[in-house]
Amino acid sequence: MTNANLAALSAAGVSVWLDDLSRQLIRSGELEQRMSTYSIVGVTTNPAIFQSALADSSTYESALAEAVAENRDVDAVVGALTTADVRDACDVLARIYEATDGVDGRVSLEVDPRLADRTEETIEQAVELAAAVARPNVMIKIPATEAGLPAITEVIGRGIDVNVTLIFSADQYRAVARAYVAGLEKAAAAGHDVSRIHSVASVFVSRLDTEIDSRLPEDSELRGRAGLANARLCQEVYEEVYDPEGGFAELAAKGARPQRLLWASTGVKDPAYPDTLYVTGLVTHGTVNTLPFPTIEAFADHGELEGDTVRGTAAASHETLDALRAEGIDLDEVFTLLEKQGVEKFVSAWEGLLDTVRARIDELPAGS
Repeated sequence: MTNANLAALSAAGVSVWLDDLSRQLIRSGELEQRMSTYSIVGVTTNPAIFQSALADSSTYESALAEAVAENRDVDAVVGALTTADVRDACDVLARIYEATDGVDGRVSLEVDPRLADRTEETIEQAVELAAAVARPNVMIKIPATEAGLPAITEVIGRGIDVNVTLIFSADQYRAVARAYVAGLEKAAAAGHDVSRIHSVASVFVSRLDTEIDSRLPEDSELRGRAGLANARLCQEVYEEVYDPEGGFAELAAKGARPQRLLWASTGVKDPAYPDTLYVTGLVTHGTVNTLPFPTIEAFADHGELEGDTVRGTAAASHETLDALRAEGIDLDEVFTLLEKQGVEKFVSAWEGLLDTVRARIDELPAGS
């Protein structure tokens, strides 16, 4: 039976994606069951998710043994395992992809985060990953770093769908949106059908609250307000960039679609806040919310909708950020720090994933 709270969230125009994946989740049928029960229409992954999956599951043993028999190095083994999982998840979600004309039914796979400052290598790997998965509903995750922006344009220009990750401010999102539009222009010039190109822009929410709260007094009324205000202001940028009567009109006439905003890092870090804060507070049509499963379960149990909590909030959101600046919070410094930390965390998780695979290989029976 479909959960009423998640069904209502979907009816409000928010696509619910699951921020989790493992081979066990796919093969046991649990992914499909969650999709049915919780209105899940997409999946996102990252190195930490794959590290956890490989560390905890025995379902990878035969694949590991096969990879070792082929004398693959550890990076190649990780690539083989992760692309196989994403390919299988794409197949599970294929019916949603078809039913939504490619809008949902998506599975995201990240480029090696160690390439975050290398444009050409990011482009090369994005193309390789898309070809390795070989499914129309895969999205390749590229970080919104300075080097990532031209990579986004080039990869979109080649007709490959992109999930832009590690966005921490409205200004950064504006640069991402422009990179996407430039990519659509390249794709159109190259003869691609731009109506088939999709992208999402992943705005990180809870990490901003965690960092800013650490800089505020314990009794500050501004604690826990930065994440929502900052994310909501990205909607203002969205309306500006994709104004149907503005600069996007020519591409829209060719069937091009706006890049949807995706709310990421939506698991609440501070137990003092409601565990559904970043769901209820970010409801507006045409967006995506990718949620860790505990947050999905929490919203299923006691989540509430309060109407559209994003559109029409720009003035109040600007006031919140202005109040933080008045308290001495250097938001630009915070945004830069969070991007740097975000890349470092993904690199650390990637290296942990490699270490996990090495350990699993060492545990294989002799002769495997």
